[in-house]
Amino acid sequence: MKYVLLLSCATVFNMCNNAEATEPRHNSQGQCVEIDVKSGSQSGKIVAEMDNTGGAKKTVQNFLGYVDDGFYAGTIFHRVISGFMIQTGGFSADFYTGNTQEKSGGKGPIPNESSPDRPNLKGTLAMARTSDPDSATSQFFISLNDNPNLDGDNQNGYSVFGKVLSGMDQVEMIGSVATSNIGGMDDVPDSPVEITGVTKVACP
Repeated sequence: MKYVLLLSCATVFNMCNNAEATEPRHNSQGQCVEIDVKSGSQSGKIVAEMDNTGGAKKTVQNFLGYVDDGFYAGTIFHRVISGFMIQTGGFSADFYTGNTQEKSGGKGPIPNESSPDRPNLKGTLAMARTSDPDSATSQFFISLNDNPNLDGDNQNGYSVFGKVLSGMDQVEMIGSVATSNIGGMDDVPDSPVEITGVTKVACP
């Protein structure tokens, strides 16, 4: 089974930077997306702006391609590490009924466009991958704190391609849910936190 997951900060990086950080500043130019999330009877929205510097062009195109295809609807946040990040984009809600295979319909991997110029700050979106730097496909994560241990070049970093403009409270709520080992995977929320849809919107 393909296992495109960001490895635990405790396992790989020895420590996480849990210092408080301000929400990323808004650059009024660029493409935004609205991520609709649902957990039980609660729902909310996260609005994120795509990177417009050109440094993550292929990564942004890849992500927006999945958005246009409606791929993210029905995917879950399958990995949540308090104070570190929340990860999604690879598994459907039927994961909780025993289907631990990644969602079908994904595309091939993309080149790693990580750069020190685009650090993994609190509220940034970045691509999850295996130890192969060029293995990212659909999965991405949102940082709950500044995570400098994830920064680097296209051989060792994690490629940032967007930032949260609004809904950081939703991100932090997801980051606080109880987790356990489910389906042989650690840090899985005890109950589904689902993306009901991702759509392109005008940036606020």
